Amino acid sequence: MSSVAIIGGHGKVALLLAELLTSQGHSVRSLFRNEDHAPEVAATGAIPVVADVEHLDVPALSELLDGVDAVVWSAGAGGGNSARTYAVDRDAAIRSMNATAELGIERYIMVSYFGASPDHGVPEGDPFFAYAEAKAAADQYLRGTGLSWTIAAPSGLTLDPPTGRIEVNGQGGAELTSGSVSRADVAAVVAALLPAQNSVGAFVQFNNGDTPIAEAVAQL
Repeated sequence: MSSVAIIGGHGKVALLLAELLTSQGHSVRSLFRNEDHAPEVAATGAIPVVADVEHLDVPALSELLDGVDAVVWSAGAGGGNSARTYAVDRDAAIRSMNATAELGIERYIMVSYFGASPDHGVPEGDPFFAYAEAKAAADQYLRGTGLSWTIAAPSGLTLDPPTGRIEVNGQGGAELTSGSVSRADVAAVVAALLPAQNSVGAFVQFNNGDTPIAEAVAQL
C-alpha cells in the first residue's frame, strides 16, 4: 500500500480517483479549497484536507504533503478569470512540484489535457488562452524537475460511464487526434499510471478506445 496526495480533491476526476485508490488499499489525502465539500471528499474514503493552494507557499504545501509517496495534481481554477488561472494552474502547480521535490517524494502525476504544449495554437483572444498557457508552462517546468513525473493528457472529458478501455498516442504507430474520454476512465488511467515505472517521463495523450487500460499503460 502507498499514500497518495490528490491536489484538487473535489474535482470530478479527483473524487473518482480517490474512491478507486482507497478501494485498492491506498491511503489518500485529498486537498481542496471549500470546507463545505469535506463530506463528499470523505465519502470517497480519502482524508479531507481543506487547503487553498492558490495562496499557500512552498513550506505550507510541504507541511500538507509530508509523508505521502506520490502527488497527483488535479486542481484547476476552472476558467473565467485569467489571473486566477495563472495563479492556480501555473504558479500553484509549480509550487507543489517544488514542495514535492523538497520533501524527497519522487512520484508526481500531472493531470493536463490532450493539446497541452508551448505551441498549443490557442489564439490570444480566445477565453481558453490563459489555461493553455498556464498548463504549458506548468508541464514544461515539471519536465525540468528531478521528479519521477508523468503527464496524463486526456482528450475531451465526458460524464459517460467507464469503459475500461483507451487508445494512447503513439501506440501502433498511429498519430492520435483528440476525441473524448470519460472522467471515470481518466481516473482509472491515473491510478494505473501511479505505479507504472515505464510511464516516468511520458506525456500520455489518450481517448477512449479498444485497449484495456492496464494493457495500454503497460505498453507505454
